[in-house]
Amino acid sequence: MNKGSKLYSIFLNKCPRCQTGNFFAVNNPYNLKQFDKMNPQCPCCGERFEREPGYYTGALYVSYAYYVALIVNCFILLEVLLDMDLTYFLLILVALIIGLTPPVFRLARLTWINFFVSFDPHKPTHCP
Repeated sequence: MNKGSKLYSIFLNKCPRCQTGNFFAVNNPYNLKQFDKMNPQCPCCGERFEREPGYYTGALYVSYAYYVALIVNCFILLEVLLDMDLTYFLLILVALIIGLTPPVFRLARLTWINFFVSFDPHKPTHCP
C-alpha cells in the first residue's frame, strides 16, 4: 500500500486528506473503552472528521456490506468446501461477528469518509 491510496488511509487509520495524522484517537480497535473515539480533526492538516450530525450513518451500509462478505465467505468455506455441521457453522459465525465488531466499525467509518475526502499531497502538515 502506497501513501496516496484510499487503502492506505483505511487500513492504517490515517487522515484521508494528508494521510499522516490518525483518524481514531487510539490505534488498537480492541481497546473497548476507546475503540470508537475519533479525533475531532486531523492533528496534522486540520481536516475535520466530525462532520454534520448523522454523517456517519452511511457507514452502517458499508459495515453491512463487510458483514455480508464475511458471511458469504464463511458459508462457502465452512459449509460448501468443508461440509461442516450447520450448528458449528453458526457458532463460528456468531463468534467471528462479535469478535470483529470493533475493527469493522472502524473500517466502515474510514471507508465512508474516504468516499468523500481525497488525498491532497500539497495539504500543509504540522506533523514531524
